[in-house]
Amino acid sequence: MNSKVFNQIPLYRFLKFCEDAESASKNKTILDCGAGGNRPPLSLFHDYGYTTTGVELSIEQVEMANAYGRENHQNLNILEGDMTQLKFEDASFDFVYSYNSIFHMKKVEIEKSIKEMKRVLKPGGLMFVNFLSVDDFRCGEGPHLGENQYEQTDDEPVIHSYFDYDEAEKYFKDMTFVLKERRIIERIFEGARIKQGFIDYILRK
Repeated sequence: MNSKVFNQIPLYRFLKFCEDAESASKNKTILDCGAGGNRPPLSLFHDYGYTTTGVELSIEQVEMANAYGRENHQNLNILEGDMTQLKFEDASFDFVYSYNSIFHMKKVEIEKSIKEMKRVLKPGGLMFVNFLSVDDFRCGEGPHLGENQYEQTDDEPVIHSYFDYDEAEKYFKDMTFVLKERRIIERIFEGARIKQGFIDYILRK
């Protein structure tokens, strides 16, 4: 088993809910929307016996994630793909999540992505998704694209969409509420104390 601790801490809570779910199939299938990077958290779920699949827009990020899987003797099955148009059949996965990814697009695309995540989730399955909140220190920076949406620069220009506490509720009216958490994290970044804001959801289809 991979002994590394992943920094996507809320996914450990989601993993616990997944482990306790009675609706999961024998194979415990899970989809990560936004699955790239050099330490993909799908590895955590693979360690617990899940059949993993991921989609990621950047082929470079896909290659990094799959290389990590190979180094750790895991077939993570991370594919190049767009979460607004998932190329999977309806009700394909027991569990679906998107961690720190879905808010890197405009809200109209976020709505499409959530509809797609719900579509590929099996009845009774669990979904995790998190949003940037207006509590975040960067909310308001950069060119304004409307409705607390901004073009901001990380390594390159990227869209960040920020949400009021109850703003995302409209996306989940057809789901069963399981858990919601507002997280405000203060930490040191590049020598300055910053405040990050997130809103996490776990829901059942």
